[in-house]
Amino acid sequence: MPGPPPGLPTGLRFDVLDVPAEAGARALRHLAPGSPVALRGDRMRLLVAAGGAEEVPGLLDWLEWGAVALDLRVLGAGGVMEAPLPPGGPLPSSGGLEGAAVWLRPPGPGHEADATLPAMPRLGREGNAPDLVRLVDTVALWCHRGRLRRECGGAPVSP
Repeated sequence: MPGPPPGLPTGLRFDVLDVPAEAGARALRHLAPGSPVALRGDRMRLLVAAGGAEEVPGLLDWLEWGAVALDLRVLGAGGVMEAPLPPGGPLPSSGGLEGAAVWLRPPGPGHEADATLPAMPRLGREGNAPDLVRLVDTVALWCHRGRLRRECGGAPVSP
């Protein structure tokens, strides 16, 4: 029996925004090229700086998304993200791949991606990490548009 897939603890080196794949795809432009992103089924997992999950509810309120039902989940301290299959590694035996998480953008060797993960902006901040505020606003917008499209019977929602 293969058992459950291994997990990656969140809240230590990174947190996760778990969003519909469409919303995640729209948010990729707000990520650095080396920012890790995983896909599992119709859900995209965007890795953000540790502590980012704690900031999301306040950001959603501040951005005026707090009262809107969004299909946006966060994994922070004490959470576990299913480990995506290693890029170029061996695939599980038959039946094990269906529904497995995969890396769209794998983390680089040595975990140097920490500095490229979206974080809260800081005054006088060194480095060029992507802005968590813009990322959250983008995924909230596209989560909302996806929900409206489903409620309207699949009719397109203008960008």
